[in-house]
Amino acid sequence: MAFQSAGNALFSIVVMDYRKLITIEPGKRGGKPSVRGLRITVGDVLGWIAAGMSWREIVEDYPDLTEEDIRACLAYAADREQHTMIALTPHEAAVRP
Repeated sequence: MAFQSAGNALFSIVVMDYRKLITIEPGKRGGKPSVRGLRITVGDVLGWIAAGMSWREIVEDYPDLTEEDIRACLAYAADREQHTMIALTPHEAAVRP
């Protein structure tokens, strides 16, 4: 559990251990991170959320998934984003003939 302060308020953040639910298997879906060994990837779930599907709609359409699975996908994506490093290179000016 981590604690953060927002102004004068102190609140706790429970960090989910997605490693119990998100698996990577080389022979499934090209080795992409998947939910519990299913053929549903983290990218699938994130795409559905980005498209506007509610968690309830996702669970209704894919009954093998749970809300905990969806949270694990979000936790995995957040962790990846926090640990991603982007190498920037100098931009060369376009050369016109």
